[in-house]
Amino acid sequence: MAFGLLKYGLSRRRPVKRFLSSRPELRPSYDVAIIGGGGHGLAAAYYLAARHGVRNVAVFDKGYLGGGNTGRNTAIIRSNYLTPEGVAFYEESMRLYRGLSEELDYNILYSERGHFTLAHSDAAMRTSRWRAEVNKHLGVDSELVGREELSRLVPLLNMSEEVRHPILGALYHPPGALARHDAVAWGYAGRAQELGVEIHQETEVTGIKVENGRVTGLETSRGPIACGKAMQAVAGLSGQVARLAGFTLPIRTVPLQACVSLPLKPFLDPIVVSGSLHVYISQSDRGELVMGGATDPYPRYQTSSTLDFMEGLMAHILELFPFMGDVPVLRQWAGMTDMTPDFAPVMGLTPVENYYIDSGWGTWGFKATPVCGTSMAELIATGRVPELIKDFRLDRFRDFSLMGEKGAASVGH
Repeated sequence: MAFGLLKYGLSRRRPVKRFLSSRPELRPSYDVAIIGGGGHGLAAAYYLAARHGVRNVAVFDKGYLGGGNTGRNTAIIRSNYLTPEGVAFYEESMRLYRGLSEELDYNILYSERGHFTLAHSDAAMRTSRWRAEVNKHLGVDSELVGREELSRLVPLLNMSEEVRHPILGALYHPPGALARHDAVAWGYAGRAQELGVEIHQETEVTGIKVENGRVTGLETSRGPIACGKAMQAVAGLSGQVARLAGFTLPIRTVPLQACVSLPLKPFLDPIVVSGSLHVYISQSDRGELVMGGATDPYPRYQTSSTLDFMEGLMAHILELFPFMGDVPVLRQWAGMTDMTPDFAPVMGLTPVENYYIDSGWGTWGFKATPVCGTSMAELIATGRVPELIKDFRLDRFRDFSLMGEKGAASVGH
């Protein structure tokens, strides 16, 4: 990266080639059309081209790349889930993340910090011990730590017993990490485009053509296109886009809010989460404190932020870190999360032939970006459902084969 900057500075020819070229004209048809230009859609496009040689691919986004939940999340990556299916899935994602900067030749600023899920009650301690044992059994680095060890690892955390929710211990996940979310999207987009994938920003999909139960094309704001296969990865708009294809999803869309403070001198290396307080906090490489909580209590298709969220969040943050009372908040925002009843994703086949879905990611989609890309690309290219995602099938809601991931996913981030 530094050599590239030096080369640009000494070059007499400017500007150098753009990382992403201007928007191309629509072709009449594509082998694969991907609806959604966030991390998941771009990752699937990249792996289709890089691993399977499928390059007549188009990605459509009604806005700009990463402008949805990819650019609105808080960039936490972990694999300390509760179900064997969830643990295996996210552990593979972390493995891919570790080599992603090198593979894409684009620095995503991946940084392992350690992830603490605080326990404030005997029941939370039992759940933490349960999760730690499941994680260790499946080869994931995770352990239960007590008050003394937690105080040593996070020295500025308020360990007083004279608070509403005293801290008894925590589930410690050393590989827990952060990455630059927009860099992930741009890295996948740039490499995919180099391999021949077309990326169409500001191109809204307004209709999905289905003939004899099979997808045949898309209607877009710039005209119709034909396609052999299609995939949707549109997060909070999953239900609306699925209805265009003629089926419904067991998903409700709920806003999730977050905020950042003004930059401070680094003092918080790990990620700290409390399910009881419904908060999480980490510190970015720029010194900002990134903070968030639970989803809003009512569904809506909006990304506006609220004072109610800020007041509730700050009260809990100050219980954990009382000295932060005078720290100014720089900005706050919201994303639209696609929540399933069992807090696990919906991936794979749909009632429409050759139409695939990647949805139901709720508050945990960013950490799954690479493994979603590889899995969906394999499914689209081969027609076979990969082992890693077979339990995330849409049909599980029909035969009641639900997953029990809520305790590890609802506020873990």
